[in-house]
Amino acid sequence: MPRPEFPSPAQKPVVAGLLLAAGGGRRLGGRPKATLAYRGRPLVEHAVRVLREAGCDPVHVVLGASASRVREEADLSGCVVADNPEWEEGMGSSLRVGLSTLPSGADAALVLLVDQPGIGTAAVARVRAAYRSRGSLVAAAYDGKRGHPVLFGADHWGGIAASAVGDRGARAYLTEHEADVELVECGDVAEAYDIDTPEDLTRLE
Repeated sequence: MPRPEFPSPAQKPVVAGLLLAAGGGRRLGGRPKATLAYRGRPLVEHAVRVLREAGCDPVHVVLGASASRVREEADLSGCVVADNPEWEEGMGSSLRVGLSTLPSGADAALVLLVDQPGIGTAAVARVRAAYRSRGSLVAAAYDGKRGHPVLFGADHWGGIAASAVGDRGARAYLTEHEADVELVECGDVAEAYDIDTPEDLTRLE
């Protein structure tokens, strides 16, 4: 009787989780978003857990504002943690730093923002599951409108890094390649709000 064939573990795509957590919370009175309390622990820990539970491995975290404080207060064990000394330039600089730290063997990066706790494991897992190749571009959608998280196949990393400036992140690149972006509707399992202002802090209670 022939032995059943199973896919080799080496064939499983490596989708790294990339958490951007460098923001200084300017509109929150200078409170770093990564250290905001959520369910009794720093917000950055929650986001790391979401990435892991959704199947992202390894998980890389980019810190910026009060990076040493974040390291002291949050358990980031098992993560690759990088500092962005130019975090005040905006999300683009953190994205560039994060992409530069990813292992060459990774097939894709799934990018999550630390200040969107309404996006949980279910949405991240959906986006991750849409990976097809190193040329994949995938984004979560909310009522058909593109949002986060986003997945970048490795073939796109160079182009994204080159265009990631200011607070736009990968927006310009995704707009330029809009026809190639697969949208995955996540509005039924997630809420894509940001924690930006003191009023938004009620969402963390």
